[in-house]
Amino acid sequence: MLRIAQKNGRFHIEGHRGEAGFFDVMKWQFTSRRSRWPAWIDGPPYPRPPQRVEGNAMLATWIGHSTVLIQTAGMNILTDPFLSLRASPFQWAGPKRVRPAALDAASLPPIDVILLSHNHYDHMDLPALAAIARHHQAHVVTPLGNARWIGRASRNLVIDELTWGGNILSGAVKIHLTPAWHWSKRNLWGANTALWGAFAVEAPGGLIYFAADTGFGNGQTFTDIRSTFGPARLSLLPIGAYEPRWFMRPQHMNPDEAADAHLHLESSTSIAIHHSTVQLTDEAIDAPAMALRLAMAERGIDAARFLVPDPGETVSIP
Repeated sequence: MLRIAQKNGRFHIEGHRGEAGFFDVMKWQFTSRRSRWPAWIDGPPYPRPPQRVEGNAMLATWIGHSTVLIQTAGMNILTDPFLSLRASPFQWAGPKRVRPAALDAASLPPIDVILLSHNHYDHMDLPALAAIARHHQAHVVTPLGNARWIGRASRNLVIDELTWGGNILSGAVKIHLTPAWHWSKRNLWGANTALWGAFAVEAPGGLIYFAADTGFGNGQTFTDIRSTFGPARLSLLPIGAYEPRWFMRPQHMNPDEAADAHLHLESSTSIAIHHSTVQLTDEAIDAPAMALRLAMAERGIDAARFLVPDPGETVSIP
């Protein structure tokens, strides 16, 4: 099992680069062959998801980027709610989304739990959290060191912090924080002062795995999830923001690796996240989905087992 350590108030994985150094960032900037994305895409209209889903039934609605609404056992779980126009401390500069969030805070069904994986701006969106707090009474579960940021969004949010291997009960589900190959940073001087992670959620209808942001490593993190919790009924796996590989490999999977993660998890159904919403790296907007289809075909994965839904599309999880 991947282990985390802390030194001088900063978390680190032994031998893992995490955040790229200054010279690597400069090399990327000067050698980048960045694909052109469209300025804006209006998403197709879909019916809103129901208010609740009872029993072992399970629905998932991709809202955009890493934000997914999961409905099961009478509970509504929201992952990394990024609803703002930009993934930035400013709304006048920084990476800008090219398609709207499929649901805003007011149109979401009642949110019971928010799984918030780490403090990067495309995952910890404080204006979105503030808006959610005005309309919902949500329990936020997050890695250590993030409550101080989340608390700035609203005093009405109930926040629990976990370390890797920690867990907490919330309503009908048991939430575990699990390892991820990533890093954290919210400002210039705060690299890795907060923890990051993925989530394994034990629900009455089966395991839900939210990988959030992660590199693939040697694949052992996914094998360990399978060994510890059993096969996943639903996995949310990132497929975007992966080029160039020499730069992004330590922190983001590519579609080939996501297909391997699906197999390691023995996931019944996986949903692609973290793609085609805001341009963070060099690949084209449609490249992740196209590469995932090829990777699935090469591995004999049924297209119905690893889905790339439209924003706002609600899918039933077998």
